[in-house]
Amino acid sequence: MPSFSKRPARAAAAGSLCLLLAAGLTGCADDASKTRTAEKAAEAAKGDTVTIMVGGLDKVIYMPAVLTQRLGYFQEEGVAVRLLSEPAGVQATTALVAGEVQGVVGFYDHTLDLQVKGKNVESVVQLARTPGEVEIVSKKAAPTLTSPKDFKGKKLGVTGLGSSTDFLTKYLAVKNGVKVSDITPVAVGAGQTFLAALQQGSIDAGMTTDPTVAQILAKDAGKVLVDMRTPEGSRAALGGLYPASSLYMNTGWVNDHKETVQKLANAFVKTLKWMSTHSPEEIAAKMPEDYAKGGKAQYVEAVRNTLPMFTPDGVMPADGPRTVHEVLKSFNPNLKNAKVDLEKTYTTEFVRKAG
Repeated sequence: MPSFSKRPARAAAAGSLCLLLAAGLTGCADDASKTRTAEKAAEAAKGDTVTIMVGGLDKVIYMPAVLTQRLGYFQEEGVAVRLLSEPAGVQATTALVAGEVQGVVGFYDHTLDLQVKGKNVESVVQLARTPGEVEIVSKKAAPTLTSPKDFKGKKLGVTGLGSSTDFLTKYLAVKNGVKVSDITPVAVGAGQTFLAALQQGSIDAGMTTDPTVAQILAKDAGKVLVDMRTPEGSRAALGGLYPASSLYMNTGWVNDHKETVQKLANAFVKTLKWMSTHSPEEIAAKMPEDYAKGGKAQYVEAVRNTLPMFTPDGVMPADGPRTVHEVLKSFNPNLKNAKVDLEKTYTTEFVRKAG
């Protein structure tokens, strides 16, 4: 009897072992992948943190920065990243030049402006091919301000003096026959401060992005004057694609930390590809809930309207740097009279390897 009772036990044990082996074989690919991710995450935990300042974390135009973090792609690549928020890109650029941060997610046009000031900064991942900006006029001023040709004598909101919104506002004025000296740029930030300035009459019009645009339109507080969220809108307003949102860094730091920069590029390119294959609803669902200040539906619409601005691969548009240069030198005497080496303002080395 004992011998008979042991045989079924041995058979059961052998069967269990077979099942475990089978499960192990079918799951080995997943386990290997999880192990690689865990190893990279451990690297990130041990390594130095890369601090990146963003010109407004809740702005849809800079969405890839937060989204990359939310999707876990920095961790997958084994790089620890700390994101900081600064309402105006010009302050973020100042922090970069001072060495307070290692990177900025902001407008590419700052790299040209900095070059003529003797600072070598380059875009390493080009997130967007258009500004994603909207010139919006208050309801009160709308009857007399119907295009940039009417800018003369007007108070025009920008995120900060010397910011990219300041650059673009001046260009729209000059292009439409209005002298820079005939407009009054007013630094009103973004989000609620911009909305309040528009509603209270502190500005007649101003340049801002989603989700602020969506909130203004929903409140019927203003109307769109110039829309640069799409390639078509960018070409109409600026004469071509205007690469804007990017990850830019000091060239010296990039050259000394190529392995880290490659990991950052890998992570951002993964995000851009993910964005290009998912719906606005799916993208919005990954973002922090408090970014949808006007409600979920309004935020989804803001994402939908801004999505056309993003590149699918992080590569600089071929004609983009030239357009940016033409825009900036039209009103900036420093750029107009200086030689700018556009090839030193960006690199595609890392995004091309990211695949």
